[in-house]
Amino acid sequence: MWLKHILKQNALRINIYEQQIIIRLHAAIQECQNNTNTTACSFDNKGWTFMITVYILIVAVLGIVFNLFVVMVFCLHKKACTVPEIYLSNLAAADLILSSFLPFWAVYTANKFNWPFGSTMCQIVALCIVMNAYCSIYFLVLVSIDRYLALVHPLSHERMRRPKYAKLACLLVWALGLLLGVPVFMYRKVAYNSCANKYICFMQYPSIKIELLTEAMLITFSFIIPIFIISFCTLKIIRALNHRLNAQNTEHKATTLVLAVLLSFLICWVPFHLVKIIEMLFTAEVLEGCDLHRHIEATKLIVIYLAFFNSVLNPILYVIVGKKFRKKVKDVFKQWSAERTSTLSLS
Repeated sequence: MWLKHILKQNALRINIYEQQIIIRLHAAIQECQNNTNTTACSFDNKGWTFMITVYILIVAVLGIVFNLFVVMVFCLHKKACTVPEIYLSNLAAADLILSSFLPFWAVYTANKFNWPFGSTMCQIVALCIVMNAYCSIYFLVLVSIDRYLALVHPLSHERMRRPKYAKLACLLVWALGLLLGVPVFMYRKVAYNSCANKYICFMQYPSIKIELLTEAMLITFSFIIPIFIISFCTLKIIRALNHRLNAQNTEHKATTLVLAVLLSFLICWVPFHLVKIIEMLFTAEVLEGCDLHRHIEATKLIVIYLAFFNSVLNPILYVIVGKKFRKKVKDVFKQWSAERTSTLSLS
């Protein structure tokens, strides 16, 4: 009897975990519930599909245009990039790659969450989006640290602000982003849902324990550590500039820019990670309730793409509004105009 009881309990636990995976496949569950007696929590996402698809495409187009423009200006300009420009060009590159893969997700959403690109593309698209999101965050960290060293310790840490160290730091960030993206590549799967007649691209962890450990690690490295560093640098910069009696107007502008970047980072990423933490509590069975889980699933759709909007804000806040960057743009256009005139005169 006790053996039957244990087997029954284990089967129940497995069934609960499978239900938690199915809950996340909100598009498929919606149709399955019309044909089966399942009691899994779900929500009606039909009203969201069109709006989410349009929003993703807008973010993708703006992200590609703005960040491609920034990358091209930095590449075409004749002068070597300074340390901040090295970080900003890498930031723009990460945001450009992220934005370039968002249209795949727009197609997936427009197709009512039926993945048409195959298992390998499911893994590659997810990896590229997640990896470059993490890289984008850590390039913001590098920019914050550079501003901190330049404005708070301009003399004592001048050696650290050299292009070769900046390039090395960028390589480390790309490696870290790839490393953090490995779990997404490993556990992202395509599964056929027979009752919904759809192929769904989703995360399938081998166990609840691995899921909780992985999610906790990603939240720590992709949000808690970066937000601590950015906040620390921002507060130190503001305090240092406020104590300077002869602070110039450009330094006050730098303070405003740093605050704007911190605020945009918080607005875009805090909601996403709060929802992730609440979702982890559901996975660990600390929180329960079908209605609450439905609201969390609906909210997750919004905050995921709000986080991606940071890739549109980054080039606007850091680069396009900057006086030095506008000067670079003028120089590039003058250079292009002179080369065109020279070519026409030779022909």
